[in-house]
Amino acid sequence: MSKSRDDSGSFDPRIYDRSSHTRYISRVELIRVVLTTIVLGLASGCFIYSQSRTIFSSAWLQHFAGRVWHAENSAAKYAICSSFGQTMVYTVNANDSVVECVTIENERISFVGPRDLLTSSIDIKTLPPNAVIIPGISDSHTHLLYYGSSRLISLEDGGSVQETVSIVRKYILANPEFANNKSKTVEGWGWNHMGWSLPQLPTAADLDSDPIIRGRPVILRSKDGHASWVSGATLVANGPYPESYPGGAIHRDYNGNPTGVFLDNAQELIQDPVWSYEDMSKRFVVTAQDLVKNGITSAHDALLVPLFADFSRGRLASEGKLPIRVRAARYFDPEDHVYWGNKTEILYNHAHDRLSIRGVKFVADGAMRSGGCAMKEPYSDNTPEDPYDRGFMRVSEEMINSMVPLFLRDGWQLVMHAIGDRANKIVVDAIERGLKEGNYDAIAARPRMEHLQIMSKDDIPRVGQLGIIASIQPSHVISDMWFAEPRIGYERAKGLYAFRDLLDGGARLALGTDLPVDSPSPFKTFYAAITRLGLDGTSPHGAGGFFPEQRISRSEVLRGMTIEPAYASFTEDILGSLEVGKRADFVILDQDIMRVSAAQVLETQILATVIDGVAVYGALP
Repeated sequence: MSKSRDDSGSFDPRIYDRSSHTRYISRVELIRVVLTTIVLGLASGCFIYSQSRTIFSSAWLQHFAGRVWHAENSAAKYAICSSFGQTMVYTVNANDSVVECVTIENERISFVGPRDLLTSSIDIKTLPPNAVIIPGISDSHTHLLYYGSSRLISLEDGGSVQETVSIVRKYILANPEFANNKSKTVEGWGWNHMGWSLPQLPTAADLDSDPIIRGRPVILRSKDGHASWVSGATLVANGPYPESYPGGAIHRDYNGNPTGVFLDNAQELIQDPVWSYEDMSKRFVVTAQDLVKNGITSAHDALLVPLFADFSRGRLASEGKLPIRVRAARYFDPEDHVYWGNKTEILYNHAHDRLSIRGVKFVADGAMRSGGCAMKEPYSDNTPEDPYDRGFMRVSEEMINSMVPLFLRDGWQLVMHAIGDRANKIVVDAIERGLKEGNYDAIAARPRMEHLQIMSKDDIPRVGQLGIIASIQPSHVISDMWFAEPRIGYERAKGLYAFRDLLDGGARLALGTDLPVDSPSPFKTFYAAITRLGLDGTSPHGAGGFFPEQRISRSEVLRGMTIEPAYASFTEDILGSLEVGKRADFVILDQDIMRVSAAQVLETQILATVIDGVAVYGALP
């Protein structure tokens, strides 16, 4: 049954009474029909390690938020119906109902049901044959500003260290701001040594081998964001370096000299350049455009710049809206050793329900790709020189145990990055202890774990039992499955992205991409979750998929991209499904992803992305 979550009542389209429906709509919202204003820019978060960058990110936001444009169309009252003879509106309500039509009025959904119950006076738009409507898609794990950076110079196409160096060279020569200024830092994203023809870490010498690059400051982040590869000029400018660094690693040659690759917390030793307003504008505009093109109406930013909350309250609410909805988490820096949860105000559904900042992000360990995720036992592919390497914790177990109860006490949502099985156990233990000792309700607290990439069999069911939200990225299976077994062995790889086991254990799955670690395509997410295959239909385990018993159903995936992220961000009463009284965020697709073949899912096109009833990408029928 499709119901409103509004306290003033409910409406069931199958038990219809015209007068009661009119009274209901008047209770929901009748008086606001205004031109939608959208601020084309908000650098709301990224992998931030530099204090100088953090401060300037906030300053840029203040500058950029004043730039407002007005949408051409207001969210007037209209209905969209399936093509005649079809039922193609997926509500994702509690019953996963599929209906014929949806009506939008004053930015809200005012009716869902059959065409013959619509009034003759309403503007009825009809979908093309086989097109469908689904709720607005949420990406549950993003790094918005760094995605924009990755799109300016993408290194993912480099199939070897030489090809990657060539991409950097071509970028410099093609951009006068770099070609004519040898002191300007070149930044890039996306190199993946595990996918190179010779899978070994690069060096500063590799970059310096090119005469165009030699002598220039260059900082290139890996695909997973957990490693930085720098040029010789950058290496010299930031030295000297300590012998070791807590929660990170400095790669060295046989003589003990840094080679130019820094892992996890050790990236803090490399000073990021201060981005100008123009730099940040470029990055965010690219991000916002790509998100709405991909049907994404809400993004959960997993590492927020610290000073953004003050700016957003002071300027954003009075000057405009965000182009998408942003649900964000502040970064907890373990180097500060300072608890700030009782001194920092939580931001709830600010700026027309466009912004919330109520999470605190802990990055417990590193990544599997770079060998930094914390494992219970040594990696299977360790070298003879370091046979006992188990990765490392970026935040110590002691600090996690001391901070988790404090943030729970002060009402912050825990957003806990954990990839290795050791890190996952430490985090689950800490959440369990914090909830139990404080007698906190898990539904009220809604603790989240991000990635849950490698989990021991005993820890998987604990996630659901404790009410922990599992924020996972299915598309990572496509790349990680090819090196997982050599790196951690067959038995541990069974617990790699255990979607089905997590769901069967009672966990709620909120799906995302970890943008820019992967593309923003929701259809790649959808495909990976239902197949566990590469884009070419192959896997290390054959055409059936990588540990195919961990596949999940299409309806489970659709919920994981819509209503479950809404629950994970405390917004299930207004977002995540097409129900009366909720905000009119939805996406029109050219084909039915619930019925076409898995391979065809990847070919799906977005016809329109709609937020508050207004098309922000494409066009209504």
